[in-house]
Amino acid sequence: MGFLAHIREALTNLFSAKMRSLLAILGILVGTGSVVALISSSQLATDHALAQFKKLGTNLLAVMLNPQGGNGGSSQSHVLNLNDMATIQQQIPTIEKIVPYTTLYQSIFFQDIQFNGQILGANEDLADIVKITIQKGGRFVSFLDQTAFFCVIGHDIGQQIRDKGLDPINQQILIGKQLFTVIGVADEWEPNLFLFANINEGIIIPISLSFLLNPQLQIQNILIQLQPNAPLTPTQTQMQTLIGQLAPDTQVRFHDPQQIINVVQKQRSTFTWLLSAIGGISLLVGGIGVMNIMLVSVIERRREIGIRMAVGARRKDILEMFLIESVVLTLAGGLLGVMLGTVTTLVLALSSGWEYHFYMVPAFLGFIVSAAVGVFSGLYPSYRASRLDPIATLQSE
Repeated sequence: MGFLAHIREALTNLFSAKMRSLLAILGILVGTGSVVALISSSQLATDHALAQFKKLGTNLLAVMLNPQGGNGGSSQSHVLNLNDMATIQQQIPTIEKIVPYTTLYQSIFFQDIQFNGQILGANEDLADIVKITIQKGGRFVSFLDQTAFFCVIGHDIGQQIRDKGLDPINQQILIGKQLFTVIGVADEWEPNLFLFANINEGIIIPISLSFLLNPQLQIQNILIQLQPNAPLTPTQTQMQTLIGQLAPDTQVRFHDPQQIINVVQKQRSTFTWLLSAIGGISLLVGGIGVMNIMLVSVIERRREIGIRMAVGARRKDILEMFLIESVVLTLAGGLLGVMLGTVTTLVLALSSGWEYHFYMVPAFLGFIVSAAVGVFSGLYPSYRASRLDPIATLQSE
């Protein structure tokens, strides 16, 4: 009996027991769909995170400073200041832009609205490094604003002011005890792990003014954009040495996009194996269900098996017939599972605002595994069917 004939007969037998076949397919469908959806979703989430850093560029460096000389009242000789930033940029030629920034929390009011956002003190290069765009009619803070009480507000704050029917530009916001004039409203900004602030709910002011709001404030974060193709490690070494000279009691830690990318990729690998194991358990349960159904089918078709063997069918033919039937059953469930997993991933991507990509590997893996489950689940029932005694099967009816 040819392979195609076995396929046709397997389909006929499966359609003759529609409900039982549907229940068996359902178990494989859920298992395969889980594998495809979980792995694809993990890859989408990872790619979304990686896209943020690739958009920023890999020639960036974040420096975190931890002064050890005491609290805010410590000697300024142990704390880096704005003049030191200029010294660092001059002495390290690989640095293209350097952006020290401060973070503080003060009461923020606009008329009767109180905001709970973060105040960021920075210079004009911050917008270029972390990709902040300003809405039409406004501008970002510049070096000319060092002594001017100007500020740029985040998208969410600007929207709340617009909800009152007002144009945010040139409005005055009370920050602490000082009135600041709004000179720009940022477009909606996508947060990332490189900048420790949320621009959408924050306010950006010239860094020199942030020290007026809080005289004890210290520079604890620096963003650096390097020259194209500049090596990161030598730059880090030079900065470590230079900062050690300028502020000996300051601990320095570096953070660069490539490190984050490597960590995210490693996490993706770990989660992929974990999610594959979870999906594999679902497939195993589905495979056990297929095996049970195939064993029931063998018992119900004992007379058919006996007649086939009586008219010349070999044990090999019986084994192939039931094994192919099992594989066809799981492949049908696998195909539907791949479709279900793909649709689930698409819905998740759309609802999360992620860019959707179809990944061939999870779909192919889910399909292949479902076929393997079919062989595994059908092997024992097929073997039992092929070892039946044709005389005993015919006498049992």
